[in-house]
Amino acid sequence: MKFSILTPTHNRADVLPFAVQSALAQTENDWELLIVGDGCTDHTASVVAQFRDPRVQWFDLPKGIGFGYDNRNFAFRRMRGKYVAYLPHDDLWFPDHLSLLARCLEENGAEWAYSRPIWVEPDGALLPGDFDLGDAAIRAQFLQRTLNGVPSGCVLHRRDCFGRYGYWNNSLPTCGDWDMWARIIDSSDRLGYLSTPTSLHFRANWRTQSNALSHLLAHPDLTDILPRLAPAPTPQQSAWQCITRQPDWVTSTRTCIHKLDQLIKRRDQ
Repeated sequence: MKFSILTPTHNRADVLPFAVQSALAQTENDWELLIVGDGCTDHTASVVAQFRDPRVQWFDLPKGIGFGYDNRNFAFRRMRGKYVAYLPHDDLWFPDHLSLLARCLEENGAEWAYSRPIWVEPDGALLPGDFDLGDAAIRAQFLQRTLNGVPSGCVLHRRDCFGRYGYWNNSLPTCGDWDMWARIIDSSDRLGYLSTPTSLHFRANWRTQSNALSHLLAHPDLTDILPRLAPAPTPQQSAWQCITRQPDWVTSTRTCIHKLDQLIKRRDQ
């Protein structure tokens, strides 16, 4: 098997179906999806049951401590894929996400790779990320655990990294993913960065303020260059309709981001 995908979830039955559908829509088909319920008390189980694809597995586990890292490690130990990908319950992948990230990882001879995210604010605004770990200053802050602009939905790594660098640290109250990424990167120079956006990262419903890292924040007059998602009933549903009903939406959004990058680059010169 080529890919194992982890989707940890806690009471987000409203948006989880769109994440799962974005996995089912991948151009790569050789994968397993492990959906790990962390003490879900809503109708998440019935939502997952609607997906009758044998590649989709459901683990209905008791609530773990904090963000449920023990439950995630439970799933990691059962994975069979060569590569591990992460699909948060409230994020969406573009159809070529797995294909492009695997190519990036392989072409760089890397153990760990990530793609450029598009952050999505609750009002539907799209903010292209600009967090390049190839920059020495950014990388230093990342390894020091002081700055992170890599949502987990952008990451792909080799499953054998668990054997070399360990699983997620279940003693941490938060940022277990960041901690593992830093351990991998700190021990290996082999990482890949894909500047093409391959996913949409929505602000978590428990966050009271934005944590987006985007150069567009310094240029608010340019926000109209990018499309905006309708916030209701959820931005995730709006995004999924754009992806599935407008065949050129992903391509045109990437083109708009490229134009935006060029405009900002000229301004900053």
